[in-house]
Amino acid sequence: MNKVRCAHCGSRFVPNPHIKNQRYCSKVECQRARKTSWQREKLATDPDYQADKKESQRAWRIQNPGYWQNWRLRHPEYVERCRVLRKERRCRHKKEVAKMDASKPLSEIKTGSYYIVPEGMGMVAKMDASVQKVRLILMT
Repeated sequence: MNKVRCAHCGSRFVPNPHIKNQRYCSKVECQRARKTSWQREKLATDPDYQADKKESQRAWRIQNPGYWQNWRLRHPEYVERCRVLRKERRCRHKKEVAKMDASKPLSEIKTGSYYIVPEGMGMVAKMDASVQKVRLILMT
């Protein structure tokens, strides 16, 4: 029989003739990866599956009130690590983001009246210069 390569671990295996287009071997970790892949695909494409998962999570939260608060109390090292990482992210974020007032304008051209002068003519008396109104329109 022809062997195929496992989509997860890459090893070659003989597919089961009863399973059409088998892509994963029978190893536990490969079957877990197959199931995870199926669930991700199902969540992305099936609104009923999404709703069922959301409802299941809601029901679990109702049956287990205060679970996360208690978990954090039992794992202080995790809480401290998160606190340190959050502080680092905030510092990094402050450096990356400028205040709205401090940002540079998108264009150096300002709305207003301008004299349009032919290039290379220099300043000559009684020169034909036209006055044009410029209205700045920003496209984002």
